[in-house]
Amino acid sequence: MKDYKEYFWQNILPHVQKPTRYLGNEVNAVVKDHKECSMKMVLAFPDMYEIGMSHLGLKILYHIINQNEQWLAERVFMPDTDLEDRLRQESFPLCSLETVTPLSSFDLVGFTLQYELSYATILHMLELGGIPKLAAARTDADPLVAGGGPGAFNPEPLADFFDFFVIGDAEEALPQVLLALEEKILSRQDKLKRISEIQGVYVPAFYQAEYGEDGSYRGTHPAVDSLPGQVQRAVISDLNAAPYPTDFIVPYGGIVHDRLVLELFRGCTRGCRFCQAGIIYRPVRERTPSKLRELAGEMVRSTGYDELALSSLSSGDYSAIEQLVTELGQELAQEGVSLSLPSLRLDSFSGELAEQVQRVRKSGLTFAPEAGTQRLRDVINKNISEEDLLNAVTDAFQSGWTGVKLYFMIGLPTETDEDLLGIADLAQKVVQAYRQAGKKGKPRVTVSASVFVPKAHTPFQWEGQISRQEMLRRQDLLRNALRGKGVQFQWHGAETSLVEAALARGGRDLVPVIDRAAELGSKLDGWDEHFSFARWESAFADNGLDLATYAAKSYVLEEPLPWDHIDSGVTKKFLKRELERALAGEVTKDCRENCLGCGMTLLMDSEDRKGACNDATVD
Repeated sequence: MKDYKEYFWQNILPHVQKPTRYLGNEVNAVVKDHKECSMKMVLAFPDMYEIGMSHLGLKILYHIINQNEQWLAERVFMPDTDLEDRLRQESFPLCSLETVTPLSSFDLVGFTLQYELSYATILHMLELGGIPKLAAARTDADPLVAGGGPGAFNPEPLADFFDFFVIGDAEEALPQVLLALEEKILSRQDKLKRISEIQGVYVPAFYQAEYGEDGSYRGTHPAVDSLPGQVQRAVISDLNAAPYPTDFIVPYGGIVHDRLVLELFRGCTRGCRFCQAGIIYRPVRERTPSKLRELAGEMVRSTGYDELALSSLSSGDYSAIEQLVTELGQELAQEGVSLSLPSLRLDSFSGELAEQVQRVRKSGLTFAPEAGTQRLRDVINKNISEEDLLNAVTDAFQSGWTGVKLYFMIGLPTETDEDLLGIADLAQKVVQAYRQAGKKGKPRVTVSASVFVPKAHTPFQWEGQISRQEMLRRQDLLRNALRGKGVQFQWHGAETSLVEAALARGGRDLVPVIDRAAELGSKLDGWDEHFSFARWESAFADNGLDLATYAAKSYVLEEPLPWDHIDSGVTKKFLKRELERALAGEVTKDCRENCLGCGMTLLMDSEDRKGACNDATVD
């Protein structure tokens, strides 16, 4: 079949329910001639179009690659059931959106590893795309399969499916990879050897997991003498000079976050002990207000969007946030564009900031106290108080806001029922703050409670997850405590949290588990209508493992961890110290105030390009 596009458009596309997901000719989509390009990459997001098109990382890489005239980047997402069934019936391969080219025809297929519940979906996409799922089974004629994103910081559960992973900032490493791969005469093995020398590139075939006679894990070590014991992540030193897309692709249909996104800065200095992003995106690197305003203007002109969100792990921590919101808000208002701040910390939210944002946008605000009592907030190092929360919501209500959403977690280390009841108490005080602010009617107060999932490269990486039965008990306790208080309660499923926890801290012994789960039909597990806990339980059991036991596993501090050979830039010694402080209920201050010696600055290449870091000392 020579003309895939014609066949797809005439014989397949008319039979799907939402064809706009698969057109590939949206405004600002880039279409290049494959014959004119030396490197061809398809950016694969293992979820449906609505989710993948909301992901900023995909937009950034699409922009970077297509800036080079000799390279091309196209997109592919997991098709919904109707299209997947049609592809299988027609024996038609999964193709890219822009040119309807089979995945197997690209030089490189790059998957975003954004969350663990997408892992089984990756295997379905490889199969549909005509690519052997195991890296060892691929030949020189097959594309290289790469992974990147947060999941790459513990790549071991996926090790056998990927040729390599990019650890850290792909803007730094991926162009070097593409340059190294342009020499087409190299064998597959030689290509992997060449790119393994690039900082941030991990080739799992060149590393071997070792086990003792009793079957205990002894660590993962290089099988090639020239490779380091730890793969150091790639880091962009100067975010202000880094490329950033202004010509966002504009979907024909709605997506989850259908708006412009402007990244203020990368990294966080707060040190919340449950937060993986706060570790793996260090150090803080900001864009200047002038650069941000320049980018915002170009984005609005090239897309026609009427909403722009200021993005970061905590937008209120941007050093010039009030100045930026004031100036940018005024400029955007003249264009009829609203400004939103999706991520705000309670202690950096002010009445002035509330008024500035409220002037152009009147939807709800979201805050994340995370825990219901000060004791537990100290354990997780969430350096905010009840007073911070009440001051923030009072400022918001007085500035005209009527809706507040509060994020909490259930199952945090050392949590008690008293901590859970503290969530209900806090919610009731927020309702009272609304009335005390002189507002009429009822406020829209929503309490959202997810289940804590321990993650690699955090102080809580050694902690196990609470059991499914205990999750349900604590959810019921909180639900009953909130009943009749004028508060809406939302909670996260216990079963999906268990699977996520098991995959997040697993090793290579989970490779056959994920393979089996995909064989049983697991895919798109982030969607309730697709997720099946029974399939995952069976996949673990078929490989001699118990899912619940795996998720609840606590690691001993001295034993090797499956991800120890991946260097996030923050030392294990620092993480251990933070765990000890957590269990003692001791708070660690924001590292903007004083360097804590986490080790992150050791990755930076010069003293004047270290973001908010000042000292490379690790005590």
